Amino acid sequence: MNADAIRVERPATTSRLFAHTRWDAVPAAAGLFHLAYFLSLFFLYPHAPLWVMLILGFIYSLMVNANINGVGHNFIHNPFFRSRLLNRLFGVTQSIACCFSQTYYDAVHMQHHKGNADRPDDKGETVDWISIYKHGHHGEAENPWSYVFLSFFRDDVGTIRRELRKRKNGDLFWGNIELAAFATTLLVMFLFNWRYVIFYFLPFFYLGHCFSYLNGYYRHYGANPDKPVAWGVSSYGKIYNWLFFYNGYHAEHHFRPKVHWTKMEKFHQSIADLQKQEGVRTIKRAHMLGFLDPDLPKRGTRRTLIGEDLTADYTDKTDKQPEFSS
Repeated sequence: MNADAIRVERPATTSRLFAHTRWDAVPAAAGLFHLAYFLSLFFLYPHAPLWVMLILGFIYSLMVNANINGVGHNFIHNPFFRSRLLNRLFGVTQSIACCFSQTYYDAVHMQHHKGNADRPDDKGETVDWISIYKHGHHGEAENPWSYVFLSFFRDDVGTIRRELRKRKNGDLFWGNIELAAFATTLLVMFLFNWRYVIFYFLPFFYLGHCFSYLNGYYRHYGANPDKPVAWGVSSYGKIYNWLFFYNGYHAEHHFRPKVHWTKMEKFHQSIADLQKQEGVRTIKRAHMLGFLDPDLPKRGTRRTLIGEDLTADYTDKTDKQPEFSS
């Protein structure tokens, strides 16, 4: 396939505000809406019935997932604004809304693209810090339960800081500003209503990040870490991709990470034949529901195949032994 077939089309705009396209106003507005929703929960908590707050809390968890994998994800690869300061300030709003550092997320996600969900080397290490194979065994993906519920606690803040320090572009400073911003916000909330933070907000906050890891697991489970065009698993549902700003096109995204979300469908069409040829895995449901896919590969398949290969090799050798002993 020639280079023209996989050329990345970059959007262009005359806007003085937006760096790539005025359509980025949509994810930017979605991020600010998430911030407003997050703050509104605190003020609504003392007045709304418990059943209403439980529903709203669950929605917040879903919004954390959608924000991290939609708004925040696209913001990493294609910052929305021309102004560097405006991008930094938007990162602060993202950090407060999701209660994590957008810039620290940037470091983790860039490392994810360096390794592309790689399997451990002979020392048991992966380039990708959040690879689904990092804590697996025999080259298999980790059990989804442990990946989803434990990954939140596995981030090595020291390692992330060292990576940001290497950049020497102010990322470490702004990452720490973001950490301070959401920590201060939670502290103020705690001082006014500690029950809200401990018994209501933190469980839904954690659930939202678990949803994000669930999404991430099935964006790579069943993919081929050894083929660049098949590094990810794609899902092409319209509503899903509208809500997640086309992160469902995940095989396409890993193949060419800088493709803007508004150009993803066109890019997919340009490499569809190559994807079919290389066996890119696709699922019909949103990635978070990937466990419901009827064609989901069973864990242990790779280990079984490796075992069969070893048995075959051993059988071949023993079959040939009489020739040497005769």
